[in-house]
Amino acid sequence: MDKEVVIKSENVIKNFGDRTVLDGVSLEVYKGETFVIMGGSGCGKSTFLRHLTGALKPDSGKIYLLGKDLNLLNEDEMDNLKKKIGMSFQSAALFDSMTVGENVSLPLKEHTKLGKSVIDIVVKMKLELVGLRGFEDLMPSQLSGGMRKRVALARAITMDPEIVFYDEPTAGLDPIVAGVIDKLILDLSKKLSITSVVVTHDMKSVFSIADRVAMLYEGRVLEVGTSDEIRNSKNPMVQQFISGSPDGPIRFFQQKDDYLEQLIK
Repeated sequence: MDKEVVIKSENVIKNFGDRTVLDGVSLEVYKGETFVIMGGSGCGKSTFLRHLTGALKPDSGKIYLLGKDLNLLNEDEMDNLKKKIGMSFQSAALFDSMTVGENVSLPLKEHTKLGKSVIDIVVKMKLELVGLRGFEDLMPSQLSGGMRKRVALARAITMDPEIVFYDEPTAGLDPIVAGVIDKLILDLSKKLSITSVVVTHDMKSVFSIADRVAMLYEGRVLEVGTSDEIRNSKNPMVQQFISGSPDGPIRFFQQKDDYLEQLIK
Protein backbone atom coordinates (compact mmCIF):
# COMPACT_ATOMS: atom_id res chain seq x y z
CA MET A 1 0.00 0.00 0.00
CA ASP A 2 1.43 3.37 -1.06
CA LYS A 3 2.01 5.91 1.68
CA GLU A 4 0.28 9.27 1.37
CA VAL A 5 2.75 12.09 0.70
CA VAL A 6 1.73 15.26 2.56
CA ILE A 7 4.93 17.28 1.98
CA LYS A 8 7.09 17.15 -1.11
CA SER A 9 9.99 19.29 -2.26
CA GLU A 10 11.43 19.06 -5.75
CA ASN A 11 14.94 20.39 -6.43
CA VAL A 12 14.54 23.42 -4.16
CA ILE A 13 17.26 26.03 -4.58
CA LYS A 14 17.69 29.18 -2.50
CA ASN A 15 20.44 31.79 -2.71
CA PHE A 16 21.16 34.68 -0.39
CA GLY A 17 23.40 36.97 -2.38
CA ASP A 18 26.24 34.88 -3.79
CA ARG A 19 25.74 32.12 -1.18
CA THR A 20 23.70 29.03 -2.07
CA VAL A 21 21.90 27.93 1.09
CA LEU A 22 19.70 25.22 -0.45
CA ASP A 23 21.19 23.40 -3.41
CA GLY A 24 18.57 21.15 -4.98
CA VAL A 25 16.74 19.72 -1.95
CA SER A 26 14.23 16.97 -2.81
CA LEU A 27 12.33 15.19 -0.01
CA GLU A 28 9.00 13.53 0.73
CA VAL A 29 7.21 13.34 4.09
CA TYR A 30 4.47 10.77 4.64
CA LYS A 31 1.20 11.26 6.49
CA GLY A 32 1.41 10.45 10.19
CA GLU A 33 5.17 10.07 10.43
CA THR A 34 7.68 11.97 12.53
CA PHE A 35 10.27 13.17 10.04
CA VAL A 36 13.50 14.66 11.39
CA ILE A 37 15.77 16.99 9.44
CA MET A 38 19.20 17.03 11.03
CA GLY A 39 22.47 18.71 10.23
CA GLY A 40 25.06 21.12 11.57
CA SER A 41 24.67 24.84 12.06
CA GLY A 42 24.46 26.63 8.73
CA CYS A 43 23.59 23.53 6.71
CA GLY A 44 20.27 25.03 5.56
CA LYS A 45 17.82 23.04 7.68
CA SER A 46 16.04 26.01 9.29
CA THR A 47 15.93 27.81 5.95
CA PHE A 48 14.37 24.71 4.40
CA LEU A 49 11.80 24.59 7.20
CA ARG A 50 10.80 28.18 6.45
CA HIS A 51 10.24 27.17 2.83
CA LEU A 52 8.00 24.26 3.90
CA THR A 53 5.81 26.62 5.94
CA GLY A 54 5.57 29.17 3.12
CA ALA A 55 7.57 31.82 4.98
CA LEU A 56 10.14 31.82 2.17
CA LYS A 57 9.86 31.08 -1.54
CA PRO A 58 12.54 29.14 -3.42
CA ASP A 59 14.50 30.72 -6.25
CA SER A 60 13.69 27.57 -8.21
CA GLY A 61 12.08 24.23 -7.53
CA LYS A 62 8.68 23.34 -6.09
CA ILE A 63 7.17 22.63 -2.68
CA TYR A 64 3.87 20.82 -2.25
CA LEU A 65 2.05 21.00 1.08
CA LEU A 66 -1.05 18.82 1.52
CA GLY A 67 -1.18 18.48 -2.26
CA LYS A 68 -0.95 22.22 -2.96
CA ASP A 69 1.89 23.78 -4.96
CA LEU A 70 2.92 26.71 -2.73
CA ASN A 71 4.21 28.66 -5.73
CA LEU A 72 0.72 28.78 -7.24
CA LEU A 73 -1.28 29.88 -4.17
CA ASN A 74 -2.59 33.40 -3.76
CA GLU A 75 -2.56 35.12 -0.37
CA ASP A 76 -6.03 33.93 0.69
CA GLU A 77 -5.31 30.34 -0.38
CA MET A 78 -2.03 30.40 1.52
CA ASP A 79 -3.76 31.73 4.64
CA ASN A 80 -6.32 28.91 4.47
CA LEU A 81 -3.57 26.32 4.07
CA LYS A 82 -1.67 27.73 7.05
CA LYS A 83 -4.69 26.99 9.24
CA LYS A 84 -3.92 23.32 8.70
CA ILE A 85 -0.37 23.56 10.03
CA GLY A 86 1.15 24.39 13.40
CA MET A 87 4.58 25.80 14.21
CA SER A 88 6.67 25.49 17.36
CA PHE A 89 9.59 27.92 17.30
CA GLN A 90 13.05 27.39 18.76
CA SER A 91 12.68 30.23 21.26
CA ALA A 92 9.01 29.35 21.99
CA ALA A 93 8.15 32.86 20.66
CA LEU A 94 5.53 33.54 23.32
CA PHE A 95 4.16 37.07 23.75
CA ASP A 96 5.50 38.20 27.12
CA SER A 97 2.66 40.68 27.59
CA MET A 98 0.04 37.92 27.31
CA THR A 99 -0.87 35.20 29.78
CA VAL A 100 -0.32 31.53 28.95
CA GLY A 101 -4.00 31.18 28.10
CA GLU A 102 -3.97 34.23 25.86
CA ASN A 103 -0.92 32.92 24.00
CA VAL A 104 -2.53 29.54 23.37
CA SER A 105 -5.86 31.06 22.34
CA LEU A 106 -4.35 33.51 19.86
CA PRO A 107 -4.77 31.30 16.72
CA LEU A 108 -8.42 30.67 17.60
CA LYS A 109 -9.11 34.38 18.07
CA GLU A 110 -7.41 35.27 14.79
CA HIS A 111 -8.79 32.52 12.57
CA THR A 112 -12.18 31.47 14.01
CA LYS A 113 -15.42 33.04 15.20
CA LEU A 114 -15.68 30.87 18.33
CA GLY A 115 -17.04 32.49 21.47
CA LYS A 116 -14.91 33.11 24.54
CA SER A 117 -16.42 30.23 26.53
CA VAL A 118 -15.62 27.72 23.76
CA ILE A 119 -12.11 29.12 23.31
CA ASP A 120 -11.47 28.83 27.05
CA ILE A 121 -12.47 25.15 26.94
CA VAL A 122 -10.20 24.47 23.96
CA VAL A 123 -7.29 26.21 25.70
CA LYS A 124 -7.75 24.07 28.82
CA MET A 125 -7.84 20.92 26.67
CA LYS A 126 -4.66 21.81 24.79
CA LEU A 127 -2.79 22.78 27.97
CA GLU A 128 -3.88 19.51 29.56
CA LEU A 129 -2.33 17.61 26.64
CA VAL A 130 1.05 19.18 27.45
CA GLY A 131 0.65 18.82 31.22
CA LEU A 132 -0.03 22.48 31.98
CA ARG A 133 -3.74 22.70 32.75
CA GLY A 134 -4.30 25.32 35.43
CA PHE A 135 -1.44 27.51 34.19
CA GLU A 136 -3.70 29.69 32.03
CA ASP A 137 -3.30 32.88 34.10
CA LEU A 138 0.47 32.78 34.51
CA MET A 139 2.77 35.02 32.50
CA PRO A 140 5.56 33.55 30.34
CA SER A 141 8.13 35.20 32.61
CA GLN A 142 6.90 32.98 35.45
CA LEU A 143 7.67 29.78 33.53
CA SER A 144 10.81 27.73 33.12
CA GLY A 145 12.33 27.20 29.67
CA GLY A 146 10.82 23.74 29.39
CA MET A 147 7.38 25.00 30.40
CA ARG A 148 7.55 27.77 27.81
CA LYS A 149 8.31 25.15 25.16
CA ARG A 150 5.28 23.16 26.28
CA VAL A 151 3.05 26.24 26.02
CA ALA A 152 4.40 26.72 22.50
CA LEU A 153 3.44 23.12 21.71
CA ALA A 154 -0.06 23.74 23.05
CA ARG A 155 -0.39 26.82 20.83
CA ALA A 156 0.91 24.87 17.82
CA ILE A 157 -1.89 22.29 18.14
CA THR A 158 -4.70 24.72 19.05
CA MET A 159 -6.22 24.64 15.55
CA ASP A 160 -6.03 20.81 15.32
CA PRO A 161 -3.47 20.96 12.51
CA GLU A 162 -2.65 18.13 10.14
CA ILE A 163 1.07 18.97 10.23
CA VAL A 164 3.21 20.48 12.98
CA PHE A 165 6.68 21.88 12.33
CA TYR A 166 9.21 22.04 15.16
CA ASP A 167 12.37 24.17 15.00
CA GLU A 168 15.00 22.90 17.47
CA PRO A 169 12.37 21.93 20.10
CA THR A 170 14.95 20.74 22.67
CA ALA A 171 17.53 23.53 22.20
CA GLY A 172 18.76 24.97 25.50
CA LEU A 173 17.04 22.37 27.67
CA ASP A 174 18.62 19.98 30.14
CA PRO A 175 18.53 16.26 29.15
CA ILE A 176 15.54 15.37 31.32
CA VAL A 177 13.37 18.27 30.14
CA ALA A 178 14.47 17.56 26.54
CA GLY A 179 13.27 13.99 27.05
CA VAL A 180 9.90 15.30 28.25
CA ILE A 181 9.56 17.42 25.09
CA ASP A 182 10.50 14.46 22.89
CA LYS A 183 7.86 12.30 24.58
CA LEU A 184 5.28 15.05 24.13
CA ILE A 185 6.02 15.28 20.41
CA LEU A 186 5.50 11.53 20.04
CA ASP A 187 2.38 11.47 22.22
CA LEU A 188 0.77 14.39 20.40
CA SER A 189 1.58 12.86 17.01
CA LYS A 190 -0.10 9.59 17.96
CA LYS A 191 -3.08 10.96 19.91
CA LEU A 192 -3.93 13.62 17.33
CA SER A 193 -2.79 11.76 14.17
CA ILE A 194 -0.40 14.59 13.33
CA THR A 195 2.44 14.55 10.83
CA SER A 196 5.49 16.02 12.58
CA VAL A 197 8.53 17.61 10.93
CA VAL A 198 11.33 18.29 13.39
CA VAL A 199 14.51 20.26 12.69
CA THR A 200 17.26 19.46 15.20
CA HIS A 201 20.92 18.68 15.72
CA ASP A 202 20.21 16.92 19.05
CA MET A 203 21.21 13.33 18.25
CA LYS A 204 19.51 11.83 21.30
CA SER A 205 16.29 13.51 20.24
CA VAL A 206 16.71 12.29 16.65
CA PHE A 207 16.87 8.64 17.64
CA SER A 208 14.14 9.01 20.26
CA ILE A 209 11.41 10.36 17.99
CA ALA A 210 12.19 9.84 14.30
CA ASP A 211 10.44 7.45 11.98
CA ARG A 212 12.69 8.70 9.20
CA VAL A 213 15.64 11.08 9.11
CA ALA A 214 17.18 13.32 6.46
CA MET A 215 20.65 14.76 6.96
CA LEU A 216 21.47 18.02 5.22
CA TYR A 217 25.01 19.11 4.51
CA GLU A 218 25.99 22.31 2.70
CA GLY A 219 22.44 22.76 1.43
CA ARG A 220 22.10 19.26 0.00
CA VAL A 221 20.41 16.07 1.16
CA LEU A 222 23.26 13.83 2.23
CA GLU A 223 21.16 10.80 3.19
CA VAL A 224 17.58 9.79 4.02
CA GLY A 225 16.50 6.71 5.93
CA THR A 226 14.89 5.22 9.00
CA SER A 227 16.50 5.83 12.38
CA ASP A 228 18.25 2.46 12.20
CA GLU A 229 19.42 3.05 8.64
CA ILE A 230 20.92 6.42 9.59
CA ARG A 231 22.47 5.00 12.77
CA ASN A 232 24.14 2.26 10.71
CA SER A 233 24.99 4.45 7.71
CA LYS A 234 28.25 3.78 5.90
CA ASN A 235 28.60 7.44 5.01
CA PRO A 236 31.56 8.83 7.00
CA MET A 237 29.96 12.30 7.20
CA VAL A 238 26.80 10.88 8.75
CA GLN A 239 28.80 8.84 11.24
CA GLN A 240 30.98 11.82 12.17
CA PHE A 241 27.91 13.95 12.82
CA ILE A 242 26.27 11.23 14.93
CA SER A 243 29.40 10.72 17.02
CA GLY A 244 30.23 14.42 17.28
CA SER A 245 33.86 13.75 16.44
CA PRO A 246 35.96 16.77 15.40
CA ASP A 247 37.98 14.47 13.15
CA GLY A 248 36.54 13.42 9.81
CA PRO A 249 35.47 14.70 6.40
CA ILE A 250 33.35 17.51 7.90
CA ARG A 251 35.72 20.34 8.77
CA PHE A 252 33.97 22.99 10.82
CA PHE A 253 36.86 25.44 10.61
CA GLN A 254 37.66 24.89 6.94
CA GLN A 255 35.97 28.09 5.74
CA LYS A 256 37.67 30.13 8.48
CA ASP A 257 41.07 28.56 7.70
CA ASP A 258 40.69 29.29 3.98
CA TYR A 259 39.81 32.91 4.79
CA LEU A 260 42.89 33.29 7.03
CA GLU A 261 45.12 31.84 4.33
CA GLN A 262 43.84 34.47 1.90
CA LEU A 263 44.65 37.23 4.41
CA ILE A 264 48.19 35.87 4.91
CA LYS A 265 48.78 35.81 1.17
